[in-house]
Amino acid sequence: MPIPDFIVETRKKIGHDPMWIPAVSALVLRDSTDGSAWAVPEILLVKRADNGKWTPVTGICDPGEEPQDAAVREVMEETGIEAAPAALIGAGAIGPITHENGDQASYMSIAIRLEPVDAAAAPHVADDESTEVGWFSVAHMPVTDPKWRLVIADAIAQRKHPANFSPRMGFTKR
Repeated sequence: MPIPDFIVETRKKIGHDPMWIPAVSALVLRDSTDGSAWAVPEILLVKRADNGKWTPVTGICDPGEEPQDAAVREVMEETGIEAAPAALIGAGAIGPITHENGDQASYMSIAIRLEPVDAAAAPHVADDESTEVGWFSVAHMPVTDPKWRLVIADAIAQRKHPANFSPRMGFTKR
């Protein structure tokens, strides 16, 4: 479901006015499947139906839902992959954005690193929010947005050196 019911109901009251929305960015990483000793991790990505861009799984938190639970739910809903939360990567504001229908929104996104429960599981397009999904080597991923590349790099750094990692405060600076 692209727009949660609580957003639809709120929009009936406020129209297209700006709205502050809690969201998650789910960075699902697994070990490389190419067997190389020098292999880099792979990340689960979706090609968004609304703009054709490759990104990590993202989504809106339901009222009262914990961010890590929202991340697990969104990964399953969009890719069919069961994942478990592993670490907080950071938090930052995204927007303001004016959507095609005129709705204005800004998102407070909590970035969470997850691991697949079954690393061999094959993802599939599981809803209408994406046109493609797949695992990509982080060395050859189709992500072009600098914000997403930064957050993905943070997830990799946290996974490799958890004791030395500090969550990001904002997605544009360290």
